[in-house]
Amino acid sequence: MKRISVMLVDDSAVVRQVIGNILSQDPALEVIGAASDPLFALERMKREWPDVIVLDVEMPRMDGITFLKKLMAEHPTPVVICSSLTEKGTETSMQALSAGAVGIVAKAKLGIKQHLQSIAGELIHAVKSAALADVKRLTPADPSHKAEPKLSADAVLSLSHRPLAQTTDKVVALGASTGGTQALETVLTALPRVCPGIVVVQHMPEKFTTAFANRLDKLSAVEVKEAANGDRVLPGRVLIAPGGRHMLLKRSGALYYVDVIDGPLVNRHRPSVDVLFRSVANAAGKNAFGVIMTGMGDDGARGLKEMREAGSRTLAQDEETCVVYGMPKEAVRLGAAERSIALSDIPAAILDYGANR
Repeated sequence: MKRISVMLVDDSAVVRQVIGNILSQDPALEVIGAASDPLFALERMKREWPDVIVLDVEMPRMDGITFLKKLMAEHPTPVVICSSLTEKGTETSMQALSAGAVGIVAKAKLGIKQHLQSIAGELIHAVKSAALADVKRLTPADPSHKAEPKLSADAVLSLSHRPLAQTTDKVVALGASTGGTQALETVLTALPRVCPGIVVVQHMPEKFTTAFANRLDKLSAVEVKEAANGDRVLPGRVLIAPGGRHMLLKRSGALYYVDVIDGPLVNRHRPSVDVLFRSVANAAGKNAFGVIMTGMGDDGARGLKEMREAGSRTLAQDEETCVVYGMPKEAVRLGAAERSIALSDIPAAILDYGANR
């Protein structure tokens, strides 16, 4: 099987060396080059174009955002952003995701070698996910890279469909991974202020979800915020699970709120879509609407099935509009989704659900 070729672009020689060593240890990956800035990278890539580029965003001569826009305009290529955990770094990373990057990995400013080694598995997974992404929004390859056995939502909360007291409040739950930042921007910016309360899990590293939520809040009519423990789920409000924490929907009487908790990785993710969807099935049942969107793997598929079995309405994003048709494909295979629809039709589906009693 052909290995996934990777180009590293980072102005730090230490980062290039450490990431190169990490990726080279996986037999499915091949690092074909490393460059200190985009201009050197472009010269190197004239000889051999990579399947995936791992890119820093803060570099001399040409910054990562300018380089990324040039790539997407002239030679669309899957890009994983490797960005610092500073406020500036997270804000710039959001611009990169909006410009077409399909993944993001955080790197610390101090102890960078040890930090990168500690997230080796996350880095390898991000590169493999990117390799499956179709950045032109065409049908991607079927995900084939499987990791070690993974925990299910049972590791965080049990499944319990208890009868609910009557309530007319509705909740929409969205789950996404690779390609999801752009997909969520498409959906949320199309919604009017008057819409059902929405809870979201987007696979993203810790600290980056704050910048992601702030960006969407500025672009959208709805209120978008990174969820905090105890936040109410209200019409016109979107709560995004913080990176590194699970988010659960809870109910007190007729009111919905979220718990933000620690816990083990579920399906190799924290936050996990399965954990959110299961909690929605438990707390809201027939008063909920679940949508599983673009992403590699199967996180959320079983949770969406539990939602449907609890009486929730369910949808999957269709193959034609997914960057990676992994999570929705598994949901369809399990019978978790009532139907599949295009990304552009999801906002209308949410509003139709909110309008029907």
